[in-house]
Amino acid sequence: MTMVTSNAIRAAHAQPTKPKRAASRRWLILLAVSFLLHILLINWGSNKIGIPQPASPQPTIVTAELKPLPPVAKPVLIPKPNKPALVARKEPRKIAAPPPPPEPEVLDTPIRETRTPITPITPTDTVTSLDSDSDKPPQTTTSSTNTTALPENAPVAPTGVHYETKPPPSVELKYSVEALKKGQTFHGSGKITWQTDGHNYTINGEAGALFISALDFKSEGEINDFGVSPALYTEKKFRKPATNTRFQRTPSTITFSASANSYPRTGGEQDRASIVWQLASIARGDAGKIVPGGVIDLFVAGDKDAETWRFQVVGQEQITVGAGTVATWHLARKPQQGSYEKTLDIWFAPQQQWYPVKLRFTESDGDYLDMSLSKLKQLDAPATPG
Repeated sequence: MTMVTSNAIRAAHAQPTKPKRAASRRWLILLAVSFLLHILLINWGSNKIGIPQPASPQPTIVTAELKPLPPVAKPVLIPKPNKPALVARKEPRKIAAPPPPPEPEVLDTPIRETRTPITPITPTDTVTSLDSDSDKPPQTTTSSTNTTALPENAPVAPTGVHYETKPPPSVELKYSVEALKKGQTFHGSGKITWQTDGHNYTINGEAGALFISALDFKSEGEINDFGVSPALYTEKKFRKPATNTRFQRTPSTITFSASANSYPRTGGEQDRASIVWQLASIARGDAGKIVPGGVIDLFVAGDKDAETWRFQVVGQEQITVGAGTVATWHLARKPQQGSYEKTLDIWFAPQQQWYPVKLRFTESDGDYLDMSLSKLKQLDAPATPG
């Protein structure tokens, strides 16, 4: 009896549990359906009243069009213009006034007469000749005017580029050299000596790294209205004979001992050594040309050939050399397509007379010769000959 009562009690307690669970499920389903209906109602209402839906931000695309530089051609350089000569101004021709008529003779009997005053004649007035014959037309003379007519074959100023130049003072620059050759790095030393008296100049240079990329060079010439103007350039490479490049005056041609090439010499041409000092002279004398993105075209002769070298101003850079950190202007030259010339980067130091404190020559295969200033020594200007 006791077991039957216990089982009945358990069954009575277990029976109401199932309806509660079912009711809970029904409520959860109703809540979910209500939530979905609210979301659908909100979306429908937003579309009806025009509420904009949030959109994901689109990425901003910035495009830039790089315009190529104009084609490289031999530049037309104009020397320093001469001051025009002073021309004496012609004074207008003065015409003398006619003498006054003689005084009338005074008679005993007073006679009243009327005199007309004589107006003085100025150079621009008309002079009428006093002729007794009244039938002849009066002769007139006019003063000359100050007009100057240009001759028919007057020379026309040529169009071209003129650079103001101011060569730096004499100096001896010593460099630490680093060279990359076929994947191996070598070290050495170099030196460039620049001497000028303001009328003539000489450049002597040498660079090498453990008997590779050894190079000796010399340039000499004058300082004229074009700036640095070479007359002879000599180059001696390792295990090769020396070559001479001549900038002849008569006839005005550029010739090479190592080839039969020749080019007309019109003024402003450079060689591989003088080009560095011509750029320094332009920077010192014509600072407006040294601006980021600026371009300087100069015709440069090497040992066998010549072509226009286009230098572009990269900008101002802080570099580290043997003397420490130096503020510089970086100029770079990339050869034309098909040229065998090296890429040349030069760093000039404005606070040190615009001397080249770093140079780097880079081959098309990536090999390079780097010259970094290690010592600077000012030199006295050589005595002017004669």
